[in-house]
Amino acid sequence: MSWLIALRAILHREALRFLGQRGRLVAALVRPLVWLFVFAAGFRAALGLSIIPPYQTYITYETYILPGLCGMICLFNGMQSSLSLVYDREMGSMRLLLTAPLPRWWLLLSKLAAGMLVSLLQVALFLGIAALWGLRAPAIGYLAVLPAAGLAGLMLGAMGLMLSSLIRQLENFAGVMNFVIFPMFFLSSALYPIWKMREANPALARLCEVNPFTHAVELIRFALYGQLNLPALGWTVLATALFSAAAVWGYDPARGVQNRRA
Repeated sequence: MSWLIALRAILHREALRFLGQRGRLVAALVRPLVWLFVFAAGFRAALGLSIIPPYQTYITYETYILPGLCGMICLFNGMQSSLSLVYDREMGSMRLLLTAPLPRWWLLLSKLAAGMLVSLLQVALFLGIAALWGLRAPAIGYLAVLPAAGLAGLMLGAMGLMLSSLIRQLENFAGVMNFVIFPMFFLSSALYPIWKMREANPALARLCEVNPFTHAVELIRFALYGQLNLPALGWTVLATALFSAAAVWGYDPARGVQNRRA
């Protein structure tokens, strides 16, 4: 019962924080909408797309990047969650949380679950706006994409937790944006197919293939059309487990990075 009480308290705290930061929701939606309505219009002619799974016909560029922008929402929300952890640690509230008489992995998992639910809400709102614009997926896809986006949110949130254990001060988060988030986003299949990247630069295409964010995007892409991409699912689950284990280790006062920097 105490475990469930802790989970509910963390979920409630994150919900209050999210609802109290309306600018955060606006920023989370404006970023992908700008890519969808502005950049996609400019790149449409330059990036013609052939028939590739899971699509059955030729598609517009806007249709292609829709799953990638869902992944973008999960990516930036995961980093936003890690930023809040750094802030909480500086303010002292993170120490109170981690000293609760509960397993640390459960507290971190509860934090991950809260961030994942926020990501799902943002993805649902974004897909709704895209549908009003005329970019619609099959009806079954809107149901199948929820667990896919949820798993992607867990993976990226776990990565954010891992990074937050390495960041000592809030000011260092700008470096994470420049050296982690942007390379992970651009070196993926979110904005262009990997086969196009392979034609331009095989080495960069290989980086795209090993990028865990690519597999999260492909999991969402296939789910939007009611299909399951087993390789993407396997790699996303594996990356989630590895990032989660690294985050738990990083926040372990006996072995983690935080203890060595204390």
